[in-house]
Amino acid sequence: MINKSINALEFNKIRNKLSEYAVSERARQKLLELVPYLSEREVKAKINDTTEGRKILDHIGTPPLAVMKDIEMLTELAGKGAMLVPEQLTQIGLFINACKRMKGFLKRAESLGVAIAGYGGSIHELNDLSREIEESIRNNAIEDSASKELKDIRRKMDQLRNEMKSKLESQLRSKKEWFTDGYVATRNGHFTLPVKKEYKHMVSGSVLDISSSGSTYFIEPTIVAKLKEELSIQEIAESNEERRILYVLSASVGEHANEFGLNMEAMETLDFIFAKAKLSVDMKAVPATINTNRYIRLENARHPLLKVEECVPLNFELGNGINGIVITGPNTGGKTVTLKTVGLLELMAQSGLHVPCDQAQLCLNNLVLCDIGDGQSISENLSTFSSHITNIINIMNYADRESLVLLDELGSGTDPAEGMGIAIAILEELSQKGCLFVATTHYPEVKEYAHKAPGLINARMAFDRESLKPLYRLELGEAGESCALYIAKRLGLPRHMLERAYHEAYGKDNVTDTEKVGQSIDPHFLEDAAEASGIHSTAPRLVSHIEKHIEPKTANGRSLRFNIGDSVVVYPQKKIGIVFRKADEKGEVGVQIQKKKEFINHKRLQLKVAASEMYPEDYDFSIVFDSVANRKARHKMEKGYQSELEIVYEKEQAK
Repeated sequence: MINKSINALEFNKIRNKLSEYAVSERARQKLLELVPYLSEREVKAKINDTTEGRKILDHIGTPPLAVMKDIEMLTELAGKGAMLVPEQLTQIGLFINACKRMKGFLKRAESLGVAIAGYGGSIHELNDLSREIEESIRNNAIEDSASKELKDIRRKMDQLRNEMKSKLESQLRSKKEWFTDGYVATRNGHFTLPVKKEYKHMVSGSVLDISSSGSTYFIEPTIVAKLKEELSIQEIAESNEERRILYVLSASVGEHANEFGLNMEAMETLDFIFAKAKLSVDMKAVPATINTNRYIRLENARHPLLKVEECVPLNFELGNGINGIVITGPNTGGKTVTLKTVGLLELMAQSGLHVPCDQAQLCLNNLVLCDIGDGQSISENLSTFSSHITNIINIMNYADRESLVLLDELGSGTDPAEGMGIAIAILEELSQKGCLFVATTHYPEVKEYAHKAPGLINARMAFDRESLKPLYRLELGEAGESCALYIAKRLGLPRHMLERAYHEAYGKDNVTDTEKVGQSIDPHFLEDAAEASGIHSTAPRLVSHIEKHIEPKTANGRSLRFNIGDSVVVYPQKKIGIVFRKADEKGEVGVQIQKKKEFINHKRLQLKVAASEMYPEDYDFSIVFDSVANRKARHKMEKGYQSELEIVYEKEQAK
């Protein structure tokens, strides 16, 4: 389950980005395998390491970390008696120098009062070995100064070469007609003369090469053969002395294998810490305060994988008696980003990383469990709904009061009524488990459940009704709307399709379903769509007309709690209706149930969803309650007095 959450919340991308800041391969691999710690002490210690590393970067600069490629292998080989070649000893020397520089760097960091500066005390400088290597190896080759014997051997070799060259140049000058060029040529390490083909028998010696044209023979004259033999003997002596020097240096490396191991361990640890600190600098992140009270609070948090200039800060709070949040709002409003931000920052903090926000209080979780994405699989024959349910069943098996659960589009992918029921059942089960959870949904019934259930609250993603654009801002404590028609219009759905969709959702006389009438649609949007589809708004709103002309003069206080537009449950039938008229003097409330308008005693009604939660303040209720004839009549009345027209209100007494 932890791997699923890591992938779904994109923590693997954070690890990949983190590993790019590491210098050594082993530190890079450890960062790629980073997972949340489960111990409060360990989490706080790891976050503190990152904080101290960040402090050093801010005040002193970038540390001189070493690549350390093959250092462990080379020290192991040397410890077993193997001979290291000059290139490998050069690598060892560079690592030793890097350790000395790091030790000095951490010495300066002690002035900051950071504990990780103490790693400098565990770094061995190995000055004697460093000096030996520097005196013996330069530019990946053994220096003459490596030993007195080697220096003498190489001096003799130079003398022999100079003597050979001198003899050959003398012969070139004396018999110029025999040679194609006036210089001594080298072939396979031998000094030769470039002899013309016709004079090849005039020069005594060994033919070592012939030119491609066959006109020149490269001959090593007999006069230098003896000198060449002496040079070969010196070359063998040189090779033996070089091997002796390399074995001595390799043995010295092997003798310090333990110190090398300690140095590598310190450098890898520091590389690991400073990589986390570099990520903190890059993300402008801060250390989170860790608690065990199951409390989460984020102030101006940002998703770490989004560009700062494109990211709307998230303010979020969960815990302190609120175990669950149900988020609603537009499809493109940022609900999923909110889920991922909360989950990802929890994983980051619990892994010892800083989090990108102004301030954060985060809790420890034994698991962060999430169901995000459609999860369809052709190979496993899983639909979106099947994938969601399979994943949620697994989540329920693992979740307990120490877990954080994140569920996206809860109950989606199936019949709305059944999906709604499943969504509520899941929320209830999570509440009973006592875990912290955040879920997104579109179902009005789920919003209502969250409004009434203890320990749950609603939240919504803000939506700009002027620009018809989501604001990607979370607002806790209020339920939101899907704003589907707004978004479809902004994304370019053809006008005739919008008109049809609007008519189906809001223009029918039998619209009482709270999911349909519960959409808060901007009046200007309604008027545009209604005018094109023949559904006209009234100048004096129906609400205003009722208040002025047929508002009851007397009614008891309890009956007046029902307002026009409220969704109510009618008992004992348990039918859902919408209030179209406030209570009269008898306490009877006008309720539209399907196609019928009835007057029902207020004692038989129970408020389901208040109109203020479903409609904007100036919503035109005539669209829902008024007949087509009345709407047409009122539309004509707006243009002037019409003596032949009248508006009729029905009143059928409940039986």
